[in-house]
Amino acid sequence: MKARTLASVAVAAWVVLVTSACGPEKSTGDADPKPPQPAASSTPPAKPSITPSATPTGDQPAPRTTEAAIERYEEFLHAVGREDIDTVCEVAGPAAKRAEDQGFGPCTATFQITFKMISPTQKKALQTATVDPGRVVELVPGKVEMPTESIKSSATFSEDELGSSTLEYLKNNWYITD
Repeated sequence: MKARTLASVAVAAWVVLVTSACGPEKSTGDADPKPPQPAASSTPPAKPSITPSATPTGDQPAPRTTEAAIERYEEFLHAVGREDIDTVCEVAGPAAKRAEDQGFGPCTATFQITFKMISPTQKKALQTATVDPGRVVELVPGKVEMPTESIKSSATFSEDELGSSTLEYLKNNWYITD
């Protein structure tokens, strides 16, 4: 097998793994452990932020907006760049579960392999990558497409290297489903 073909196969495997590793279906509770409760004090609690976030807090659902989907996808890209397996597998949950059902390993195992396929330069670029909202396509309400060309970073990614992703609003948050 020629080196270029081998590289293409490796990248294709990475794209499949990125878009299909583990998710909310496997969750048995909150993804984040509960922080310890502080001892009672005479200081009144801080007022909560009014600004909505794509990441729900407590029982609050994420907004069902394209902007929230973009924020969630940026969270995923940054997590890939940091090799944050928990966040990657949480956001890519439904796609990851489908890949596991097709014979790929569990998300935590497959993404560890994926992380090794990304260069240090690309990982650093993903840590601060953003998404150009003008290139995001709302397919139907609650389902958006993030084309590869919507990703803005200091490194260039081709369709073969990163691929487009579809996010859907499921269980009160945005998840990569394809």
